[in-house]
Amino acid sequence: MASNPTTLTAPRLKEVYKEQIIPAMQEEFEYDSVMAVPKLIKISLNIGLGEALTNGRALESAINDLTTITGQKPVTTRARKSIANFKLREGNPIGCSVTLRGNRMYYFLDRLINTALPRIRDFRGLARKGFDGRGNYSLGLREQIIFPEIDYNSIDKFRGLQVTINTSATTDEEAIRLITLFGMPFVRQTGG
Repeated sequence: MASNPTTLTAPRLKEVYKEQIIPAMQEEFEYDSVMAVPKLIKISLNIGLGEALTNGRALESAINDLTTITGQKPVTTRARKSIANFKLREGNPIGCSVTLRGNRMYYFLDRLINTALPRIRDFRGLARKGFDGRGNYSLGLREQIIFPEIDYNSIDKFRGLQVTINTSATTDEEAIRLITLFGMPFVRQTGG
């Protein structure tokens, strides 16, 4: 019987959160309780495919890529309304998305921070403008091949994807600090 690696050991970043991030955030923001410290809720990955209208294999390929990256089968997203200029009808498949929670979320974040982001050409850090004002962060990746699980020779086309990290933080300041403590490489702010 094959064992599932997610049940054997706790994710490294989950341990880092419990042992280092909670005390650091409590000290910095003076929370009354450990339960008041912001935490990660979920991570969503989304690939939008305008080409899926004309190329049926594009959606299949994107689903395979997301499954390989996350270890979880994505759901197909469909058009909510018809747009004549784009030759789009309501209900047409136009993308796929995955929502990660629990241990899979921590494993993915660890791989994103320590393996995938450093593989981006000329990477100098992530912009802080991806925060939405309510403690959530979105970043766009231009190529799926930055993930080592994707075989360079098996892809038919480079596809970008959107990664959204949802936290329980109420302000961007708390969310920036939380995600930075996890090791997210943001561009350094210049004083002045």
